[in-house]
Amino acid sequence: MKKSMVFVLILLGILFPLNIFSEGRKAPDFTLTDLEGKTFKLSDLAGKIVVLDFWATWCPPCQDEIPHFVELKNQYGSKGLEIVGIALDRQGVRVVKPFVERFKVNYTILIGDYDQVINDYGGVVGIPTTFLINREGHIVKQFVGYIEKEEFEEEVKKLL
Repeated sequence: MKKSMVFVLILLGILFPLNIFSEGRKAPDFTLTDLEGKTFKLSDLAGKIVVLDFWATWCPPCQDEIPHFVELKNQYGSKGLEIVGIALDRQGVRVVKPFVERFKVNYTILIGDYDQVINDYGGVVGIPTTFLINREGHIVKQFVGYIEKEEFEEEVKKLL
């Protein structure tokens, strides 16, 4: 790809947040494995509100958001909220599992597939990147970068 084309794509990503390309479309289904090696499919959460978070253990803003997700799961899990974290650490379970234990993560953590899932979700260009998916399985909001708990909570409450 020519350098000028790459520059245009980067500029478009800066000027036009990725959510204009994602919001309203059906959330792509995927199959990944959790930290125990069990298979997980997004479609198994049909009828639930899903917060889908792309993150990594080495990412400070990702680390800052994790307590928010733990609290949201505690507050709204019984009302149909599911939170799924897709860890993008290249070292996989070896680094993610101890991190999850240390932070007392109470929601599903999956090991990310760098090609398929990232591409299906429009190419995650920065982390954290978080998608809010309604009960009908459509992406209603995309967040790129650190977001305060109150903003996530406000958007989740609209869907409850």
